[in-house]
Amino acid sequence: MKDYLLELVSQKEGYNAKLNMMREYLQAYILKIMHQEGVFRKTAFLGGTALRFLHGLPRFSEDLDFSTTGKEPVPFEKLIKKILSELTAAGYDVSAVYNKDKTVNSTFIKFSGLMFEAGISPLRNQKFSIKVEIDTNPPQGAVFETQIVNKYFPISFLSYNLNSLFAGKIHALLSRKYVKGRDYFDLGWYLSKWKGVEPNFKLLTNALQQTKWKHEFPDKNNWREFLYAVVERADWRKLKQDVEQFLEDPSDLNIFTKENVLELLK
Repeated sequence: MKDYLLELVSQKEGYNAKLNMMREYLQAYILKIMHQEGVFRKTAFLGGTALRFLHGLPRFSEDLDFSTTGKEPVPFEKLIKKILSELTAAGYDVSAVYNKDKTVNSTFIKFSGLMFEAGISPLRNQKFSIKVEIDTNPPQGAVFETQIVNKYFPISFLSYNLNSLFAGKIHALLSRKYVKGRDYFDLGWYLSKWKGVEPNFKLLTNALQQTKWKHEFPDKNNWREFLYAVVERADWRKLKQDVEQFLEDPSDLNIFTKENVLELLK
């Protein structure tokens, strides 16, 4: 399996293209293991990587984010050990340090030597990692759906539906303490691809309450105004610097402009 990954990476040109290809294939491999372990019977896929795998978001993503669905908990330590075992059997040199005692179970799955083998880094010992997080106390109100996706491997996902994923994205835009260009790119993509899309307001309100939101809550009548203000005051030079490395097509930066996103919000 590792040989196949190295062949895929060799077909790409440039640091970002190679790194994004490597990361996405490994994400799919980890998702396949999780599917085989029955994780998606009780855990929902969400976040930027879910948007990419399930809805064709035209940018790559870094982390694998999930939330429990109120059913039995995921045995996180056992799951990570299984993922490491399967990756080792496939020829990867992997390790992980994980935290299973907090509300959000998290780990970084670290790959040693792979960036060197793939011709991405000249440093033999440089490590590369993929973060896996499972929120065991997610805000209530999400609507779930099941989708079968074949991206390197056929996988059946339980995930947030599109409106619930959008609520998560808006929550990030309104509450994140630091600016992340990917959030703004995703907003523009959402609004241009699904013209009449609205967030799941119940989930959005509960998420904002959970993170101690101190203002009026967005609703059907004013949610665009909240986002308009956020988009207008952002530093778009920094936003573009953040998101550029993750774009499938770097020329998308010509469309990803403050003016265009504001127009979509009117």
